Amino acid sequence: MFPPDHALRTPLAEEIHARPPEAVQSPARASYVAVLIEPEQRARELAHLQGLCEALAVEPPVAGASHFRAHFDGPRGRFRLKWERHGEFSGYTVIAEGVGDRPFQNPAAALLPEGWLAALPGATIAAAHAKLLAAPDEERLAGLLEQAFAGQTVAGADIADGAARVYTDFQLHDGCTRFVLLDRRLTARQTGRTLQRLFEIEAYRMLALLALPIARRQSPRIVQIENSLAQLTDGIARGQGDDESLLQELTRLAAEVESGLAASQFRFGACRAYEELVMRRIGELREQRLPGVPTIDEFMARRFRPAVATCGTVSQRLHDLSERVAQASALLSTRVDIARERQNQALLASMDRRAKLQLRLQQTVEGLSVAAICYYAAGLVGYGAKALKAGGLPLDADLLVGLSIPVVAVSVMLAVRRARKRVAAAEGGH
Repeated sequence: MFPPDHALRTPLAEEIHARPPEAVQSPARASYVAVLIEPEQRARELAHLQGLCEALAVEPPVAGASHFRAHFDGPRGRFRLKWERHGEFSGYTVIAEGVGDRPFQNPAAALLPEGWLAALPGATIAAAHAKLLAAPDEERLAGLLEQAFAGQTVAGADIADGAARVYTDFQLHDGCTRFVLLDRRLTARQTGRTLQRLFEIEAYRMLALLALPIARRQSPRIVQIENSLAQLTDGIARGQGDDESLLQELTRLAAEVESGLAASQFRFGACRAYEELVMRRIGELREQRLPGVPTIDEFMARRFRPAVATCGTVSQRLHDLSERVAQASALLSTRVDIARERQNQALLASMDRRAKLQLRLQQTVEGLSVAAICYYAAGLVGYGAKALKAGGLPLDADLLVGLSIPVVAVSVMLAVRRARKRVAAAEGGH
């Protein structure tokens, strides 16, 4: 019924269904780890995952896969593993049924073969455990939170229009952040989506904050460059210093600023993108305030957003500094150009004076040339007259020479004037 399919139609249609959240029934526990991984480690990562599947008799992911999910019967119990590859990190989610007597005593990640997580290529940037429980009464809830968070200040809220409640302190407990999710009337799919959002909030929060150390390192450097630029700009305004040395110093500052931009802009751009994802995932929770407990959104507004704002401010200062250095360079270049124009004008005036002197010298030489030509022409006339007299003609050679001098002089002057007119006419034609 239709023309042939585009080559990418099927994969594009399946892309939005490629990574659905896991369906989870309470009670359950889940563990998550986000690992920063270099491109050259991707093959090792996939081989490591395939080795787990082969050891536990599970169909491994195909070559080139970017996500995988499967049920495993491990030596320590049944669990589900979900793997997702992202731009600069990979996420692993382990889900198991039941929670045990004490929260977080036996996390889901403990069901993996010993040492398997530690052998993953890359570096852990975020790790979290979550416990999914039926909502207890208030007395049991207080004891549960005390055991889970060791008396730390927690953030929490009713979420999903009151279908569940979540608590966390965003602290590291044995290297992992903890989430307590209390189920009231969540469906299995809602639970899976909620767990995924909570884990992504933690992962994207940490990934966004990777830019903060860079911002802190760049800040003193920016202050130094700003001070140097202010001094140079003041020197330019006052006309102080050698233009060439000032331009060299501005070039050095421009190189420092561009070096800072090149070293930080990817991370700052990623910070903005991850911050947006964090706030979007929090919005998807649809939080409702609990008495006396800050919401996750409020916690992020107080602790997370100022850090992101610091990164954004440093990034903007670098861009502004780059523009200011470029403006100062342009201003100094204009001053250098003006000085060069003045030098060129002085050089042209000097050349014009030299040309006039050469013209006067040429005119003097032309006058001497007329005298010389007259002298030689009169000499020739004298020789001719003497020759004719010797031939028998009654001529006075001296008288003839004297009479020829005015004629020769006028003729030579007319010839020189005619030559000048021809040169002038030729120049006017060009």
